Amino acid sequence: MSEKIFVVQEHKAKNLHYDFRLEIGRTLKSWALPKGIPKSGEKHLAVMTENHPMSYADFEGIIPKGEYGAGNVEIWDRGTYENRNSEEGKIISMTRALKFGKLHFELKGKKLRGDYVLIKFKGQDKNWLMMHSSK
Repeated sequence: MSEKIFVVQEHKAKNLHYDFRLEIGRTLKSWALPKGIPKSGEKHLAVMTENHPMSYADFEGIIPKGEYGAGNVEIWDRGTYENRNSEEGKIISMTRALKFGKLHFELKGKKLRGDYVLIKFKGQDKNWLMMHSSK
């Protein structure tokens, strides 16, 4: 099974936040994290945003005033991740897990390492909870 990429971009727009992106399928699924990436035992709101093309994983620069997301974007961390989603003891695809509203993965980045979970709030389209669990 090949590892997929993840990237975290520090985004200094109206408010500083972090954009967490996971390669799922042929796109980057994206969540805005207003309080940053959770440390072990923490739970942070993660607001799902629009998908981005894979080429966006390398984007750093300034989004001009007047455009959506205007502000400075820097890559804060990047690496690969391993799918940890399972159903009845068998690994299921990230796409299937996304439909269920629960993603479990192991990050292998420069700064972020270990198991993380994204869980969708019931009855909401965009609000998720991101947690880091220590092994």
